[in-house]
Amino acid sequence: MKAAVLYGPKDLRLEERAMPTIRETEILLRVKSAALCGTDLRMWANGIAGNPPRVLGHEVAGIIQAVGSQVTGYAAGDRVAVAPNTGCGLCDNCVSGNSHMCPDYQALGIHLDGAFEEYMVIPESAVRQGNVCKLDAQISYGAAAALEALSCVYNGFEHYRVEPGDAVLIIGSGPIGAMHAMLALMAGASKVMVNDLSAERLRLLTDVLPNVIPYSGQDLKAFVLDTTQGKGLNVCVTACPSPAAQSACFELMALGGRVCFFGGLPAGRELVPLNSNLIHYKQLLVTGTSRASLRQYRKCLHLVEAGVIDLDRLLTHRYPIDRIGEAFERTAQAEGLKSVIEF
Repeated sequence: MKAAVLYGPKDLRLEERAMPTIRETEILLRVKSAALCGTDLRMWANGIAGNPPRVLGHEVAGIIQAVGSQVTGYAAGDRVAVAPNTGCGLCDNCVSGNSHMCPDYQALGIHLDGAFEEYMVIPESAVRQGNVCKLDAQISYGAAAALEALSCVYNGFEHYRVEPGDAVLIIGSGPIGAMHAMLALMAGASKVMVNDLSAERLRLLTDVLPNVIPYSGQDLKAFVLDTTQGKGLNVCVTACPSPAAQSACFELMALGGRVCFFGGLPAGRELVPLNSNLIHYKQLLVTGTSRASLRQYRKCLHLVEAGVIDLDRLLTHRYPIDRIGEAFERTAQAEGLKSVIEF
């Protein structure tokens, strides 16, 4: 089988490997779609911690090729998507349903070989904890692969709580920003504004989501106050790794607004000056979120299967595994919205 293996920074090699074998408690998945995300790009650009080489890819859907003799509930031929994060199963976080926050969590495509290969092993922990989710016939493999990203966005959405009639600003118009916008529109926001320095990226987003209000100018505060008739924002999401965006968002908020620092910051830039008086006197709620629980992953699967959220609209670039190097290069240049590797 073909596998894309990362050996070091931008040292991604397409190799021929033997098809993996599975233990009696594991599943062998024939990968159909594997989506690229910001984590993949950071690992590709900077290398990976631990012991490379590694097969990246943690947003995945496919067909079960084989199941171990002790696996129940699944069979060869099942269409499935797989949530990548597993916990120890014993700590308080795991027992509370937050295995994604387990201090000893493991992730496919990060700690273990992932989805940028034709066949991948789903380990016992993922099978046992419910990470493997069967798919209805109407959901595409590409949309199912993108569920992982949507579930992370949904985690943020549950924290900042868009309410009907809210004015929402999302800073960052990539696929993550697009997913925040889709959920805000779903929740009944009256205005969903999206800010980005790239007018071209905003054009791509508005082609997909014509109901959002784009802005790429230099005076974001004036734009927000004009759009909200001077009231300010109920919700602001920083869907980009920008310290400046985090610092600037508080002066845009209405009384009782909610701010979500969704995009993590690069190492060395994580100390951000904040006007805490604005938080205090405006009674703002400031939150951050990371990864997603299995409950949130399955919730997003139901939303996509029901047609409430259409992830296929975000899949602008599709590549075969033979062109994965090109996929990384072009995605790193912010071409399109969501890119997927298709098998």
